[in-house]
Amino acid sequence: MKKPLFILFLAVCFSLFTTGVFAQCSICAKTVAQMGSKPAEGFNTGILYLMFIPYVAIGVVGYKWWQNEKRKAEEQ
Repeated sequence: MKKPLFILFLAVCFSLFTTGVFAQCSICAKTVAQMGSKPAEGFNTGILYLMFIPYVAIGVVGYKWWQNEKRKAEEQ
């Protein structure tokens, strides 16, 4: 139980202490450049948020699958 919590702790720490990332396609970058710097930061944060959600969902499903397999192995 300590290892998964430690990995989660490291993931949270790494996500909190990141530098600015530019995660925009060329079309989005042109559109946002016309909007100004403040909306551009919000747009970039929204893109990163939308990118993060599928990884969380896959992680939860994978963790539940791992728990289920571990429980089956202990029963045998």
